[in-house]
Amino acid sequence: MKALKSMNIKRYAIFGVLVLLVIFFSMVTNTFLTTSNLLNISRQVSMLGISAVGMTCVILTSGIDLSVGSVMAIVNIIGARLMTEFGLPILPAAVITLFISALVGLLNGVMISYVGVPAFIVTLATMISLRGLAYVLCGGMPVWGMPDAFRTLGQGYIGPIPVPVVIMLIVFALGWVFLNRTRTGRYIYGLGGNQEAVRLAGIKTTRVGATAYIISSLLTGLAGLIMLSRINTGQPKIGTAFEMDVITAVVLGGVSMRGGSGSILGVLVGVFITGILSNGMILLNISEYYQQIAKGLVLLFAVTFDTVANLRKA
Repeated sequence: MKALKSMNIKRYAIFGVLVLLVIFFSMVTNTFLTTSNLLNISRQVSMLGISAVGMTCVILTSGIDLSVGSVMAIVNIIGARLMTEFGLPILPAAVITLFISALVGLLNGVMISYVGVPAFIVTLATMISLRGLAYVLCGGMPVWGMPDAFRTLGQGYIGPIPVPVVIMLIVFALGWVFLNRTRTGRYIYGLGGNQEAVRLAGIKTTRVGATAYIISSLLTGLAGLIMLSRINTGQPKIGTAFEMDVITAVVLGGVSMRGGSGSILGVLVGVFITGILSNGMILLNISEYYQQIAKGLVLLFAVTFDTVANLRKA
C-alpha cells in the first residue's frame, strides 16, 4: 500500500510540475503558448525523448549510461561522412550508423553485465573515448554536404506535425509495449527490483542487462541521425552534456535511480518538463550559465525526491 501511494505521489507531482511550468511561462512571456513555439518545443525535445526511452530501460535495471552524448556525436560524424565522402545513399548510411551505435551498446552491456565492471566506469570511459574518436574522424572540423532529401528526417512535416515528433511518439509507444507487454520488458523491471530473485527464477540476467544498453545506444543513434538531419552538418561537439538532460528527464518522469519502478508515460512528461524549462528560460533571455545552474538543481531535486520516496517506502 505504501509503495502504491509513493508511486501515485510521484505521478501526480510530475503532472503538477508540468502544469505549473506551462502556467508560469504563459504568464511571463507572450510567445510561449503560440503554435510555432509549441511545435518548436516538440521538435526540440524529440531527440531527448527518443534517447530517454533507451535510458529508461537502463535505469530500470539500476544501471546508468553516460555515453549517450558521445554516441550522438559519433553518429553525427560517421553518418555525415558515409553520405558525403563515401557517397552512400541515405538508407544504407543510416543502417550502418545505427548498427555501429548498437555495437557501442553491446560493448557497454558485455563489460557491465558479463564482465562485472561498474556501469558508471564503463559508460564514462565510452563517453570519453567516443568523443575523442569523433574529433579524430573529422579532424575537429564539421562535415558538410548531406543530400537535400536527408533533411526531411529532422526538418520535415507529416501534416502539421514535425517528423521528429512523430518518430518520438512511435518510439514511446513501442517502448511502452516492450516494457509492459513483452517478457524481456518485464525482466528489465524485475532486474532492477530484485536481481537475485530474477536470477533464481532461471532468467539470464546478463542477457537482459546487456539488452538494455543495446537499446539505449540504438535509440540514441536514431536521435543522432535526426539531429544530423536537423542541423545538416556533422559536428563532433554535438551532444555535449546531452546525457545529463536525458537522465534528468527520466528521473523527473518518476523512474527510480534504484531501478525497478517507473513508467514510459511519466518519462514523456519528464521530457516535456525539461524541454519547456529550457525553452522558457531562453524566452526570458536568461544567460546560458544560469540555465546550466537551473538544470543542475533540477537534476539534484529529482534525485533527492526519488531518494526520499524510496526511504519512506523502505
